[in-house]
Amino acid sequence: MKFSLFFEFQLPNPTPARERALYQACVEQAVLADELGYHCIWAVEHHGLYEYSHMSAPEVFLAHVAARTRRIRLGHGVTLMPHRYNHPIRIAERVATLDILSEGRVNWGSGKSATLVEQGAFGVERSQMHDEWRETIEMVPRMWTEDVFEHHGRYFDIPPTRIVPKPVQDPHPPMFAACLKPEFARALGELGMGALNLATYTDEVLKQRVAEYKEACRQAKPVGFRATNHFACNPSVLVLEDDKKACRYGLRGAQFFVKGLAYYFVTGERPMGPVPMPAQGPDDAFVAKFQQQRNAPGSTLSTIIGSPSAARETVQRFVDVGLDEIILVMQLGTIPNELVLESIRLFGEKVLPHFAD
Repeated sequence: MKFSLFFEFQLPNPTPARERALYQACVEQAVLADELGYHCIWAVEHHGLYEYSHMSAPEVFLAHVAARTRRIRLGHGVTLMPHRYNHPIRIAERVATLDILSEGRVNWGSGKSATLVEQGAFGVERSQMHDEWRETIEMVPRMWTEDVFEHHGRYFDIPPTRIVPKPVQDPHPPMFAACLKPEFARALGELGMGALNLATYTDEVLKQRVAEYKEACRQAKPVGFRATNHFACNPSVLVLEDDKKACRYGLRGAQFFVKGLAYYFVTGERPMGPVPMPAQGPDDAFVAKFQQQRNAPGSTLSTIIGSPSAARETVQRFVDVGLDEIILVMQLGTIPNELVLESIRLFGEKVLPHFAD
């Protein structure tokens, strides 16, 4: 099992000063994760998702972290693919540059974007997003490996061009994609791509999804020149020595994450924020019920919240269903940086060593 960190750059009540502090805090968190032996950091790309995600230039953040770290991998989770966000040539150039500067530590994830806020701002045509993404993921690995690249397709017409630089990893960085819909995991397996999933399943359902994905991987016709057989999920996480404190802060943070997802990704409008949240966090009765039921049969694998011993119990459930990687969402908007750092350290020292490969 591999353990990584996921960065949305969540920030309730943002101001320029608080944004600056947030960016420095996330760099501090990434550096600590590197020191403790975490596998990867994954940075999203979002635009205009006020409070929910203030990460619009992940390539800059990841390059900065690359210069401050030695071992941890650097994941695009994900690059938005419709060309009005990012032209395929620019994607290939930026990812290859980061791979060179990090000495071959890049994981590249791609996605189509799923919010009306972003699609409207960039003038993206929703009906074309999937087909454009499909054409692009076939182009980019060729750009990384061919001396002279040429392409004549439905959405892109590129004359012979030398795409430089080339990545360090041979033949290219591992390829992943966002998997918001359960049925999409099998399709990614057939394409030889790693699957980056939301953590919203019961044990049995998640086990079935992983098995379906792995079976598809065995029959894959990779779009790249190397297959990525890798299934990951991203639960909300807070681990503290004080179990009740972890639940109180962690459940509030997980609530902010879920409310933000629903606000921007589910609504049929273009919301401008702030993320609608109740004035108060979970009360003692709610916390006690969560403590009693978090690892009960049939409970959903969507969080890892509590003491190190409770966290180990939940992680074992992820291990038992055959997951390859847990991408820990610790930077949740309502959780203070000092508690995030404490959680990263405690998980790294008292949970990760029990399971890491």
